[in-house]
Amino acid sequence: MIDLAVVDLSRLQFALTALYHFLFVPLTLGLSFLLVIMESIYVMTRRPIWKTITRFWGVLFGINFALGVATGITMEFQFGMNWSYYSHYVGDIFGAPLAIEGLMAFFLEATFVGLMFFGWDKLKPQVHLLVTFLVALGTNLSALWILIANGWMQNPVGAAFNPDTMRMEVVDFMAVLFNPVAQAKFVHTVSAGYVCASVFVLGVSAFYLLKGKHRAFAKRSMTVAAAFGLASSLSVVVLGDESGYTLTDNQKMKLAAIEAMWRTEPAPAGLTVIGFPSLKDRHTHYEIKLPYVLGLISTRSLNGEVSGILELVAVAEDRIESGVVAYGALERIKDNPQDIASRALFEQHRNDLGYGLLLRRYVEDPRTATPDQIRMAAWNTVPNVPVLFWAFRFMAGIGLYMIALFAAAFVLCTLRKHETRWFLWAAVLSIPLPWIAIEFGWIVAEYGRQPWAVDGVLPTFLGASSLTVAQLWTTIIGFALLYGALAVVEVGLILRTIKKGPSAGHDDEAAPAVADPPAVA
Repeated sequence: MIDLAVVDLSRLQFALTALYHFLFVPLTLGLSFLLVIMESIYVMTRRPIWKTITRFWGVLFGINFALGVATGITMEFQFGMNWSYYSHYVGDIFGAPLAIEGLMAFFLEATFVGLMFFGWDKLKPQVHLLVTFLVALGTNLSALWILIANGWMQNPVGAAFNPDTMRMEVVDFMAVLFNPVAQAKFVHTVSAGYVCASVFVLGVSAFYLLKGKHRAFAKRSMTVAAAFGLASSLSVVVLGDESGYTLTDNQKMKLAAIEAMWRTEPAPAGLTVIGFPSLKDRHTHYEIKLPYVLGLISTRSLNGEVSGILELVAVAEDRIESGVVAYGALERIKDNPQDIASRALFEQHRNDLGYGLLLRRYVEDPRTATPDQIRMAAWNTVPNVPVLFWAFRFMAGIGLYMIALFAAAFVLCTLRKHETRWFLWAAVLSIPLPWIAIEFGWIVAEYGRQPWAVDGVLPTFLGASSLTVAQLWTTIIGFALLYGALAVVEVGLILRTIKKGPSAGHDDEAAPAVADPPAVA
């Protein structure tokens, strides 16, 4: 039988490393294109202050970039060390985008990032701008390929199970590449990264203005961040809505859990603004709903239906029973590969094989499962509703606040009222908020996929390696100590760089002109 303690610890370790890694990714994504904007202004105007601005934020980009790379490599190793059966079962599909990410994106950004930092005095301004753009392109392409891999886990298109090799294999790579879930996740994630970097630049600039230091530098940086941040925060909401729309067809249970929608409502369904969902009595207490809103958003129609949790559990029961048939046919094919009748039966039920595998949590052979075990397995398809419900609302609430913050920033910068003190304090205090929202978004996306490693295909508990609890605790503690030390170094370097400020010479307001001395006869 499967050791669920090993599975839970493997999940905990991956969650901790992923959440930690994702502290650095958004800032890298956003700062890279902010650097392109700032350096473009320098190339067009040739004003030295814009070179100073670009180089200063480039240093902070480099500090963050280095730690993001280090933590990302650790995550990829975990697929082989902690999730070996997952890698064996779906590695043909999942591994391809990760390999392309390394060859196309990581090599691109790793090659040009050195030229960006050390080529200021060796390259022409236009060439150096091109290098900076290629670094930004590489970081965003890296996110694209990683999210294509992750999007396939959420919506496994373009692949099929091969009963002869007992593994998932690619049948349509273009379907994997243009997976609608992956595309929606990519644009939503990178736009969230742009917001994160914009808040960081805005907050640090506000800090300088509160201190009365580097005022010309801070005002220009704030103006760029305000415009870029406003566009990005608006796009996060629009693209987040599109990402949610893809759940209607591809991840109905996740959508129902996010909205704590226990029963299917007459179309169009209402949106629960706030409430207190309970797994125990399967009801949301004290809920406040906006009529029709959920149906309109999730189906883009007046008559589209949003399925409730109870109805989806009933569907899961039917699919588990069908999956048991597929499992039995597959076992007969293993014994006799020439069994044509079993192959025909397997083809009829192949899409439900993953649901049949959910029973392996309770019995070695799913064919021996009792009706009660089938019902328990069906309820296992329901993620933690209260966690998803509140994580989504915190994320969405911060997203709306970001729009208000950047709208105020844009107006004040346009009116040249950069030093409005209430706004400066709001900008400084808002620095942590994008990271909080992004981490909540990761929880909604990944925790909401449970109990699946690959939705509808492979249960998470079947993907873990044969490790021991002691081994996992050792690595978890080791990672915690190592990453804790790296966090101290990272934050220390960033704070030291901010305290030092931009290089002298072009960081303050221009001094008033001094009258020429009287001519001497």
